Amino acid sequence: MNKIDFVILWVDGNDKEWLKEKNKYQTDKKLLSASASRFRDWDNLQYWFRGVEKFAPWVNNIYFITYGHLPKWLNTKNPKLKIINHKDYLKEANLPTFNSNAIELNMHEIKGLSEHFVAFNDDMFIIKNVKEDDFFKNGIPRDEFAENPLISFGKKSQTIHACLNNIDIINRNFSKRKVYKKHFFKYFNLKYGLRMFRTIMLLPWYAFCGIQSPHLPISYCKSTFYKVWERESDVLEKTCSNRFRKYDDVSHWTMRDWQLCEGNFIPRSSKFGKYFNVSKDNTKIVNHILKQKTKTICINDTNDDIDFEQSKEEIKSAFEKILPDKSSFEK
Repeated sequence: MNKIDFVILWVDGNDKEWLKEKNKYQTDKKLLSASASRFRDWDNLQYWFRGVEKFAPWVNNIYFITYGHLPKWLNTKNPKLKIINHKDYLKEANLPTFNSNAIELNMHEIKGLSEHFVAFNDDMFIIKNVKEDDFFKNGIPRDEFAENPLISFGKKSQTIHACLNNIDIINRNFSKRKVYKKHFFKYFNLKYGLRMFRTIMLLPWYAFCGIQSPHLPISYCKSTFYKVWERESDVLEKTCSNRFRKYDDVSHWTMRDWQLCEGNFIPRSSKFGKYFNVSKDNTKIVNHILKQKTKTICINDTNDDIDFEQSKEEIKSAFEKILPDKSSFEK
């Protein structure tokens, strides 16, 4: 069995030194990518580690990427935990960076990282038993595929703009017709459920209109990053030079889309995980966690118009009920 590492990004939005640097470089105070909801701390990272230890004890190493700050409760002596500072693998000229796209596009440069790894954001949790072959099978990433038309909504669509830039790279390097012909049953697979019909409906278009991201942990081959960097270094370098997210950025989903178009994946059920946006009513999120309806969950914070403290406590309480015991990653 191939070794599988987990990689997770984390930022402490309350760190005074970090805030000082962020404010120093943030010339546009209304910058969407620097809003409070982008960086505020939900105080639930401990449940990420508990979920990994309880439901994925087979993981090889955990690479914890940070600006330099660490949670006070984190047991840095855990042999599986590797603390990675941005300066350990990003170019000095691009530091400090507050652009998660830049941080994620360079994950392949992390010293010691396995060829097979899973990329997490700190809002993605494992809430049910997972096996190695939920992420890789015979060394091949597990994933799902669905075409999805991308629509821009102006300044409110920074992520969409990155997806548009990603698909531009894909269409420069792949022929949609050749891709579908070569691995037809990987793209049209009953495991995807109703999502497959989006792909069918978009068949008449000669190029990819967009590839849906499930906003869940992504299984990556490190070699894919090297390949894309070799082919598209100018675009990737431009993103990495942006200290904050910008509309000309690409994201690490480019690497995922590349793997998909190469046919370098094995279909996985669309029921593997569930994506939620935090809202004023988080009943569905809480119930999903308590009932462990899927193996993974993403709880995305993009909403400044909520009772933050109340929402935080509701979600933490749900995690505490399924993961009450401290992990060996906690002091």
